[in-house]
Amino acid sequence: MTNTTQEAQFDNFFALFEQPVQFELVQEQLDHHLRHLQKQFHPDNVSKQSTETKQAQLHAEQASALINQAYQTLSAPDSRAGYLLDMAGQGQNLEHSIADLDFLEDAMEMRIELDDAIQAKDSASLQQLHPQVTERLQTQSNRFATAYDSSTWQVAIDATQKLKFLVKLNADITTGLDDIASAEHPDDDDLYV
Repeated sequence: MTNTTQEAQFDNFFALFEQPVQFELVQEQLDHHLRHLQKQFHPDNVSKQSTETKQAQLHAEQASALINQAYQTLSAPDSRAGYLLDMAGQGQNLEHSIADLDFLEDAMEMRIELDDAIQAKDSASLQQLHPQVTERLQTQSNRFATAYDSSTWQVAIDATQKLKFLVKLNADITTGLDDIASAEHPDDDDLYV
């Protein structure tokens, strides 16, 4: 692969991971390409002795960082949607507030429920909340994919804004469950020493 081809490939995260430019991706394929790219560009694979190889080392470090950024972007539905909107020249409106009052009310109720469950260390409530958030994530993902495919940009932007909120909520639920599990079983960490 020539440097020009390689640089062009790094400019497009989908091309870098050999994925179609679309919202729906297969996570296993991303994981497979990540391992392949990490082997190919990992800085440890470059000798650190001569000036020429120091430049190659720097290039490998930069490539490795970009590969990780691309993987993180494509792995999460909210960042993948935002990246697609940026590619389509529609990303500038993502910072506007969500105008859907019903969504905001529902989201606030889930956030309060989440915070109460974490404070009470109530894993059962968190486990009940998790599928609700997952369902809403799927709904907004489907909404984004349909809007993106039909170039209905305002709907795609709205779905992306909602995805950002829901992805964060989902991550907080997972963290809360992990924290509660760690507090209930503090000796489990000794297994990994």
